[in-house]
Order: sequence, then structure tokens, then C-alpha cells
Amino acid sequence: MREMLKKTKAASRLLAKTSGEQRNAALEKIAQGLEENAERILAANALDLENAKGTIGEVMLDRLRLTHARIADMAKGVREVAALPDPLARTLDKIDRPNGLHIEKIAVPLGVVAIIYESRPNVTADAAALCIKSGNACVLRGGSSAYTTCSEIVKIIKASLVEAGLDEECVNMPTDTSRESANALMTAVGLVDVLIPRGGAGLIRSCVENAKVPCIETGTGICHIYVDEKADFSKALSIIENAKTSRPSVCNAEEVCLVHERIAKDFLPLLKAKLVEDRAAAGKAPVELRLCKRSAAIIDGVAAGEQDFDTEFLDYILAVKVVQSVDEAIEHIALHSTGHSDGIITENEAAAQAFVRGVDSAAVYVNASTRFTDGGEFGNGCEIGISTQKMHARGPMGLKELTSYKYVVYGNGQVR
Repeated sequence: MREMLKKTKAASRLLAKTSGEQRNAALEKIAQGLEENAERILAANALDLENAKGTIGEVMLDRLRLTHARIADMAKGVREVAALPDPLARTLDKIDRPNGLHIEKIAVPLGVVAIIYESRPNVTADAAALCIKSGNACVLRGGSSAYTTCSEIVKIIKASLVEAGLDEECVNMPTDTSRESANALMTAVGLVDVLIPRGGAGLIRSCVENAKVPCIETGTGICHIYVDEKADFSKALSIIENAKTSRPSVCNAEEVCLVHERIAKDFLPLLKAKLVEDRAAAGKAPVELRLCKRSAAIIDGVAAGEQDFDTEFLDYILAVKVVQSVDEAIEHIALHSTGHSDGIITENEAAAQAFVRGVDSAAVYVNASTRFTDGGEFGNGCEIGISTQKMHARGPMGLKELTSYKYVVYGNGQVR
């Protein structure tokens, strides 16, 4: 691991000197490589899927599964990153001092970015593209369940880098997927400039608690949607269905629904019909509703347990709670949210603004699904993670969040 990190560090210094045109050309080669080698990737993915059967649920298998369409989306994402402005061609500030010094604050790469992630092979291409575009070398430590797929993607990326005239050591992947390899990245002071964990609560907590290198906390998503007393029911049902069921295994999926007490008797039966009965009738997976006592008095479901309002289900499960007001909804979110994405559905502007001011999350929604918390949906290209912290980067992390800055001071013999 240490020898690999030394090579990656050396490659990062070379990559930082390249032009935006060189890096964009490399990204185009990578996109072409993914498209031209789709069958190789799918064959590797088939092995991972076969090995994972019986060990993870269907929802998590879907995270692992690649298709021709998903590989095409990966290539498209790489090209979208290439089309974005060069994040290193930015002068962030200029200062002229009375003594004649001219000072410029300019964007620079972070250096070596290490990403520890779980069973989502598309992260491999997304992370590599973002790092290369922003002049960073990267170490991609994928999970064991996706190792065959991710390593095949990395082989294609490395070959594409060589074809584009860049150092293949700009992108590396450890062969070891054990806890020891993760610990090695967490403690690689001087070789890893920033660590980004992407995965479940356990992985993120381990990195935040044990890392000796700078670590950006990315989000587990206990995402809430509050249905206000002035909500449009049709709009609310459509938004909640999308937020919960379009892809329940991702961090921006809704996990908790809060409903104002004045509309609960009318709205909750409609919610149950939409998420449970209608889906079952259509042959889709119904949503299991975990109900607070007040909700359970109105509709049938499973009684909510002590941890159900503090759980990222990543499955067809939704915790439901009746609240007295927008203020109680805000208070509940403050106590239980992970600070990822939370939303309100209302036609009352005062309630919407109270919610926006009161909820301290990376993304706060008014009348829209939380599923939009994504770099591409925000217009920033694919993202390397969604930060729930407040230092340096917050929300979907794109190119700008993968840069730091330095001051360049121009003088003419000045001394202090």
C-alpha cells in the first residue's frame, strides 16, 4: 500500500502541471474506453453479482448491478465532467497592497484524494473523472462485493490515461479490500491529502473517528419530508413516492415522513394507498410503513420502534410521524436528521420560509423530491460524495470542492 501511495503522490505532482486541455482529452479517452469495453465490465460485474447473491438483499444488489445503460451513463458522466469549466483556471481573489505587493489567490489541486466506498461500481468512474479534471491523483478503495467490477473499470481508466499521455499512477486501486487497507489509507499522513468515505454509517463513522489524514464526512441520509397543513395532496403524494421508491438504496432517498395533525386523517389513507396498495396491485414492492402512535390510530402498518426515526433504511421502509406544527417538524428534524436533505411540501410561503430558515441541512427542499441531491442534478457533473459537514465542502461535492488554494505574491524587491 505504501509503495502504491508513493507512486500516486508522485503522479499527483505531474498531473497538477497539466493543462485543462490535456486533462479533458484524458477524460474523453476514458469515456471511450468505458463504452468500448462494456462487455468486459459486464462480465466482471456478473461475477460480483453471483458472489453477492444470498449475502445482500435485492435493493443492495441493484446498487451493485451494471447494465449497458448504466455503463453508457457512466461514460456520459465522464464527458459531462470534461465539459465543465477547468476548476484550476480560477483566480479567486486579487489584492494590491500599499507597499506595491500584488497578491493573487488561485485554485490548486488537493493532491492525492483517497475514496473508500462500498458496492457502487459507478463511483469508480465518477470519482476518477472528477479527480483527474481537478488535477488530483486518486486512490479508489472499493468494497469487496464490487471488487471485480471496480478493478476492471480501473484497468480501463489506467490504459486510457496512458493513451492520453498521462501517468497511469494517477488512478490506483488497492488489491486488498480488508479493514487493514482502509486503516492504511486513514493513517497515510503525508501521502494522502484528503480522505472521502462513501457508504453506510459504520464506514463513515470509522473514517471520521480513526483517520489521521484530513477526512470529509459524507452523508448517511436520514432524509425527511414534512407535509404541511397547506400542502397540495397530489403534489405531496407524487413527491413522496419518488423520494422513497425511485431508488431506495441511495442516501438521498426519503426515510421519514412528517405529517401535520390537521391533515393527517385525510392524507395518511391516501399515502398508504399510494405506497402500499397501489404498488402491490401494480406488482411493485410495497412500502412498509413504520407508524407512530398517532399515525397508527389512522392507518394500518407496523408500530414504529425506538430506532425507526434514527435509521437509514435504504429499503422500501418509511417511518411516519404526526406533528402539531411546522415548528415541531423542524425540531424533530434537528434531533433526528443527519443534515443531508430535508424538505417541506406546502403552498404557504410563510411555512416554507420558516422551514428553510429552521432546518440546518446541506440541502433543504420546498415542494420537490430529495432525490435531486446529486452533483449532476445540481449542474455540477457527477459528484464524489455528499458532504454533511460544514468545513470547506457541503452538499454534493464537485470540482470546486476538490480544490484548495494558494496565495501567489508578486513583488519588486519589497522587504518587511
